[in-house]
Amino acid sequence: MIKLKRLANMIDHTLLKADAQKAEFEQLCKEAINYGFKMVAINSYPVGMCRNFVQDSDVHVGAAIGFPLGQTTIETKVFEVKDAIKNGADEIDYVINIGKLKEGDIDYIRDEMKAVVNASREGGIISKVILENCYLTDQEKMAVCEIAKEVKPDYVKTSTGFGTGGATVEDVKLMKQVVGETVKVKAAGGIRDLDTALQMIKAGAERLGTSAGIKIIEEYKQLEGAD
Repeated sequence: MIKLKRLANMIDHTLLKADAQKAEFEQLCKEAINYGFKMVAINSYPVGMCRNFVQDSDVHVGAAIGFPLGQTTIETKVFEVKDAIKNGADEIDYVINIGKLKEGDIDYIRDEMKAVVNASREGGIISKVILENCYLTDQEKMAVCEIAKEVKPDYVKTSTGFGTGGATVEDVKLMKQVVGETVKVKAAGGIRDLDTALQMIKAGAERLGTSAGIKIIEEYKQLEGAD
């Protein structure tokens, strides 16, 4: 059984809804600090605000880029990354241009990934590539993961949580099989309880994106009789 502290530190505590306000972001950050979550996952606007809320803690601030559709230009995504870094982001999760992948334009996906990952590296922050698997065939998922092996972002990620489906154990296994030890896998979307979280970890996920992190940790404490 995974240790409680390690499980908490694999969770990206998420608040990505359109009507989220300052008090909710402050609460999100307090919860992340109190529970030992790895990151608060937010859109790029509240990055500076959350940076202040988590100061003097180990909690990272993560900005969602091109979110949730991926339908912005490479140049726009790179600007978003640089702006997020300027405002205090430690990590970025960007959505690929799904339409270009569906068209078979692998070169575009590679160029986009290189541009976003390089901008992240230059800023000294972690990069995650969101595939949005619910719209993709296994061959398309594998193609993006093969590019990731070449470009080397820190993570490939299953989903935004805003598509028609979220993370599945099968997708995590497939992605991990392709990227191996070169790139890590983040599972996100629909992870709402401890059992699902543990299944994703067993399948190969090393980070979990969820708005149910507190519920998951409390379930763990009840299971183990932990304080």
